[in-house]
Amino acid sequence: MAESYDVVIIGAGPGGYNCAIRCGQLGLKTAIIEKGATLGGTCLNVGCIPSKAMLHASELYETASKEFAGLGIEVSGLKLNLDQMLKQKAEAVSGLTNGVAFLMKKHKVTVYTGTGRIDGPGKVVVKGEGGETKLEAKNIVIATGSEPTPLPGVEIDEERIVSSTGALSLKAVPKKMILIGAGIIGLELGSVWRRLGAEVTVVEYLDRILPGADGEIAKQAQRLFQKQGLEFRLGMKVTGVEKQKSKLKLSMEPAKGGAAETLDADVVLVAIGRRPYTQGLGLETVGVVPDKRGVIANDHYRTTAPGVWVIGDTTSGPMLAHKAEDEAVACAELIAGKAGHVDYGIIPGVVYTKPEIAWVGKTEEELKAEGVKYKAGKFPFTANSRARTNHETDGFVKILADAETDRVLGAHLMGVGVGEMVAEICVAMEFGASSEDIARTCHAHPTLTEAVRQAAMSVEGWTMQM
Repeated sequence: MAESYDVVIIGAGPGGYNCAIRCGQLGLKTAIIEKGATLGGTCLNVGCIPSKAMLHASELYETASKEFAGLGIEVSGLKLNLDQMLKQKAEAVSGLTNGVAFLMKKHKVTVYTGTGRIDGPGKVVVKGEGGETKLEAKNIVIATGSEPTPLPGVEIDEERIVSSTGALSLKAVPKKMILIGAGIIGLELGSVWRRLGAEVTVVEYLDRILPGADGEIAKQAQRLFQKQGLEFRLGMKVTGVEKQKSKLKLSMEPAKGGAAETLDADVVLVAIGRRPYTQGLGLETVGVVPDKRGVIANDHYRTTAPGVWVIGDTTSGPMLAHKAEDEAVACAELIAGKAGHVDYGIIPGVVYTKPEIAWVGKTEEELKAEGVKYKAGKFPFTANSRARTNHETDGFVKILADAETDRVLGAHLMGVGVGEMVAEICVAMEFGASSEDIARTCHAHPTLTEAVRQAAMSVEGWTMQM
């Protein structure tokens, strides 16, 4: 006889496991299915967490090699131990995935290891090593996440031609790396290997980096990355990668037409985005038809099939772990008969390069396209006391506010630590704050966050610092 649950969740990434925790807290009998050996999905195992471990370690390595002397710290014998760097990355991943497993036990969530498939209304089959297990569910939540988008003509082997997964486990620092795609994932991983000694060339189909980010931020970021050693080939279409014995040969041509070119590399990293993972879910058994954006849902995470819900990367919206986490909580609360809500206008984005790039709300380009009258306030980190003393003055903070009401419509930041600072603006926007509200909120001195306050002051033209 099939075990019966109030909720069965397919996929144990940030969306799935947070949904399971909240369901358990709300007293719902819950099961979660994960095909991987550990819980946590792409984010914890081969995405957000290991990439941040490598970003942090590579930043320290470069800081020690290039910046310590100017601070009066003399270092000798500095060298890279890549094996140890990869080991500490694995330890961070292991600790967090074990933590998720503990949380499942704490909240009485049953974990099934295997591939989950819907087998008709209210029915789920788990295919694992021991065969098939049948489950019954009043509610089914699809949280299967996403996978790297493939590029025609480029076959990923995760050794020489890699996705973000393989790029986190290279056995040696490549002499030459070509990065296909100038988005968040590519720039983060490309910067890791550039710091560790690789020559990195970024090939991007568009004529700009960071599509979707504020244009001014993107332009300044590109200039900074170029100063750091990244080379950019924008407006170029990759047509193929040939594997040769000692090297890879990438073929490309101008996106708008023109003569073909080739580039040599030891490693090619394909990072052109991600696509929803919907294969083999049995969606057809409940009449759900996914499109290229994944499983379609209404604004309360319900699919067209009664009792079938979808959250995270598997449906539309930004493919961000924190977006999936917010949807997970809201979805669980709706299943339990409570109110669940996510404000999609206040979901921050962060690029964990150095300097970091962060944003929330509307860009200037979006406001202009919508015909919204707005005011902009900007403050550079070169004028921030803490940034000057830390020798970390790259970047600025820009705040956009409604020209009539002064309500904050968006913010765009580039600088050390702005991934943390953006949260202040998210809270302000959540409560409908004006730029003046931020400007009149006391900030500790000297701190980097004073740049946020000064940018807010700048909206009305009363910045206090140089």
